[in-house]
Amino acid sequence: VQLQASGGGLAQAGGSLSLSCEVSGNTFSIHDMAWYRQAPGKQRGPVASITTSGSTNYEDSVKGRFTISRNNVKKTVSLQMTSLKPEDTAVYYCSATVKVLTGDQIHEFDAWGQGTQVTVSS
Repeated sequence: VQLQASGGGLAQAGGSLSLSCEVSGNTFSIHDMAWYRQAPGKQRGPVASITTSGSTNYEDSVKGRFTISRNNVKKTVSLQMTSLKPEDTAVYYCSATVKVLTGDQIHEFDAWGQGTQVTVSS
């Protein structure tokens, strides 16, 4: 199972960027999907998450500015970021809780993407 993130880049404060992440591989099922970020010198922390049914949760600092969405058929999760601030600068990681079928057993684990840089200039 692999997660491939794309998007990100450089934006000015007040601008917008979009991130996308695709899950590939032989998954039995995909459950919660999420975006995390890690700024220089800080620990990785959650930004937004979305359940299979579409229920969302956001970190307080991004509420009203970021929107997470998913496409269960395409196995993708996206993050639309608007009204960007310099403090949004970080490496963004996508994550998905997946189940895989190995023989007659189902294994569940959290898979991570490789990270994509978002830089917001003031």
